[in-house]
Amino acid sequence: MHVLVIEDDHEHAQFIEKVLAEAGHSVETVDDGAGGLSRAREDQFDALVVDRMLPEKPGLQLVEEFRNGGGTTPTLFLSALSDVDNRVEGLKVGADDYLAKPFAPEELVARVEALGRRQTTSEPPVTVLRVGDLEMDLLSRKVTRGETKIDLQPREFKLLEYLMRHAGQTVTRTMLLEKVWNYHFDPQTNVIDVHISRLRAKIDKEFDHQLLQTVRGAGYCLQA
Repeated sequence: MHVLVIEDDHEHAQFIEKVLAEAGHSVETVDDGAGGLSRAREDQFDALVVDRMLPEKPGLQLVEEFRNGGGTTPTLFLSALSDVDNRVEGLKVGADDYLAKPFAPEELVARVEALGRRQTTSEPPVTVLRVGDLEMDLLSRKVTRGETKIDLQPREFKLLEYLMRHAGQTVTRTMLLEKVWNYHFDPQTNVIDVHISRLRAKIDKEFDHQLLQTVRGAGYCLQA
């Protein structure tokens, strides 16, 4: 396996590299979050091992941005923050596993190899979403409808991605709050209405056929 370790503690990074190398894996290390995110996007790794407390870009932000950009590499968080809330927080932003420090070397190897098996048995990742003449490239983050390029803000992109992944299905406001805003409560604001309105103006206003439909009393549906 080709593993990228993103860890700012030099001695700890060397220890992880030694443990994984002795188990037969190729290891590359980066010591800050911004550099780690850039490297993860540049090359094809079999697994990422990410420390939560990183300079330049915290681990949570790194993984969330990697996932939002279409990155699918299985990811393991390492952290001294080991209570349930912290583990759940790590998994919610897109990590596949979470290992608390200190840890046994054997467990680190076993968890990384389990991520590798998950990657090899999964279907090839989807990198382009299409609904009718609306197309979203998850790698380049380019959105077009027909020949028209559509510029979206990051939250609008995430909202549209979720709707496209559930095309033809009614998506409720609760689902959008949880999956797009990471809210697990109702903030009692019109944030969804505002973003849906902006998104509809960008993907539907200049076109004859309207893709984004309001399902009265239920939510929204994107369909060709």
